[in-house]
Amino acid sequence: MSTPILNEAPEAPEAAAAAAAGATPRTATRRRYLMCRPEHFTVAYRINPWMDPALPTDTDRAVAQWQTLYDTYRELGHDVELVDQIEGLPDMVYTANGGFVIDNTAYGASFTHAQRQPEGPAFMDWFRENGFDVVEPQNVNEGEGDFLLVGSRILAGTGFRSATGSHEEVAALFGREVVSLTLVNPNFYHLDTAVSVLDPVTDDAGANIAYLPSAFDAESRATLERLYPDAIIVSEEDGSVLGLNSISDGLNVVIASRATGFERQLRERGYNPIGVDLSELLRGGGGVKCCTLELRS
Repeated sequence: MSTPILNEAPEAPEAAAAAAAGATPRTATRRRYLMCRPEHFTVAYRINPWMDPALPTDTDRAVAQWQTLYDTYRELGHDVELVDQIEGLPDMVYTANGGFVIDNTAYGASFTHAQRQPEGPAFMDWFRENGFDVVEPQNVNEGEGDFLLVGSRILAGTGFRSATGSHEEVAALFGREVVSLTLVNPNFYHLDTAVSVLDPVTDDAGANIAYLPSAFDAESRATLERLYPDAIIVSEEDGSVLGLNSISDGLNVVIASRATGFERQLRERGYNPIGVDLSELLRGGGGVKCCTLELRS
């Protein structure tokens, strides 16, 4: 299905300057996302380095920050579906981990840690109830947290969560090239914490990413350098606030508000970065992308 172009927003002065400097013109396209309001958000256990149950969390603040992200997508013209959070599953807010969807087929998630394992069936139930063809996984995987569609190619992460067997499953299911990448820094335990898909186009012409080299082993870094020679290389400082955990519609890139260096890099390339504060949800190890699963029908 072709993706409709959004109505053009007034061009920001920085974007106009980038265009005048010869940056590639960017076009926004309408996307469809799945989100989950964090009504039961808390940090009650520790399954990644960001989580500390000893530190208090503010659920109301988490909801308010999440609402800003939701409103941002809606103001940009995107469609947002909601799945209800189940009490006792505080990490359901990170919907990106709930599956991987292409052409109305949803490859389900099978979580590594026992605390999140009930989320897999809950998300698959939502997909079925909303008309998606659901494929139950045979291997451990955490959905779009470790599978990123870049043009026609799928980048697939492993090292901490998703098993390499899930990469083979996805390749067979969707009939696409799957490139395995190994994460080595536990702070970047999902691929979407270390790679941002900037041009979510349907073919490989113009597809590009931003990434943090230190999150990967040497072989994976070499692969990324070969496949994406024009990628934006993000600083350790911006990576440390999950600045790469972002969402792009091809023009507008929603990022962590504290990732100011990445913001400048995006503007120089002709994108329109939009910063949001998800600091409360970062306590659980998630940012913009973690809270957003793309529904490709």
